[in-house]
Amino acid sequence: MMMTQTPSLAGHDNALLDGTVDDMLLRLRGLVLVGGLLEQRGASAEEVEAHVREADRLRAKLARLIGGGGDGAGLAA
Repeated sequence: MMMTQTPSLAGHDNALLDGTVDDMLLRLRGLVLVGGLLEQRGASAEEVEAHVREADRLRAKLARLIGGGGDGAGLAA
């Protein structure tokens, strides 16, 4: 039986990276959804903006990570 590996799971570091990306995407989705709910429910502009800023920060971090801009160092949220 021939087994193939997807390129993203070929090495241990990549498997760890995939989990990190999944976690970050889930967090980003939550920020976007909650930000929308806050806006719909009349939250203050400061509360909504805080979610927008955090989502933007996380998007930039994901872009650096996915774009191969590092070895995974400095990923702490």
